[in-house]
Amino acid sequence: MRQPYYGGSQYSFGPGAMSPAVKMLLWINVGVFLLTALVPPLFQFVTRIFGLTPQLVLTRMWVWQPVTYMFLHGGITHILFNMLILWMFGVQLERIWGQQFFLRYYFVTGIGAGLATIAAGLLPFAFAEPTYLVPTIGASGAIYGLLVAFALYYPETPILMFFLFPVPAKYFVMIIGTIAFLSVPRGGGVAHIAHLGGLVVGYLYLKRLGGRSLGRIGFGRLEIMADIKYRYFKWKMGRLKKRFNVHQGRRNDWDDRIH
Repeated sequence: MRQPYYGGSQYSFGPGAMSPAVKMLLWINVGVFLLTALVPPLFQFVTRIFGLTPQLVLTRMWVWQPVTYMFLHGGITHILFNMLILWMFGVQLERIWGQQFFLRYYFVTGIGAGLATIAAGLLPFAFAEPTYLVPTIGASGAIYGLLVAFALYYPETPILMFFLFPVPAKYFVMIIGTIAFLSVPRGGGVAHIAHLGGLVVGYLYLKRLGGRSLGRIGFGRLEIMADIKYRYFKWKMGRLKKRFNVHQGRRNDWDDRIH
């Protein structure tokens, strides 16, 4: 009879269990989306009041919009991709930084992307007028901020570009940043300026805090917790072996496959 094997490599999709701040952000975004999706007239009203329209921020002083626009999404694909990336990369970053710094960084990059959108709406270029007058919605600015943070901490970790082929995280961020920059003049209903703003603000914010060694502090805490969990697991396995009189046996090579 084949015995369970607890060694070797394991592969899984995503970072694992949800962290508290990421879970909270997911619930808020999904809840707001479902509410506005079920009542289409409400979506138009909410987008006007809480979406980011530079004209309204500057002329009517609707100063909440650079914050609230992050929690609105225009369609299932829009929110699906944003929340998927939030989970895949945000969980790992929250484990390193802790909940407080993670939330601070998320809002700094999201608000920074919103301020970049307002500034772009004042520029003397063709793309500026629709940027100035049309509402911008979505968490993409903060999401791009998470991507650049992940690339700074894990530059060689592969990320699937267009879900097709793996690219090291540092090159992945360079590519999507270049795409966002080149796409700004074309617009096309996508907030490329917010994407680019999130990348730039996130990069500058983390570089400014580089001397505080946030990553090393976080990894030290994780290593301590991992060691405690390992020792507890080892102790439990020892007790189970004594209880059921389990003895170490020899394992055949064909039992070493992990599926």
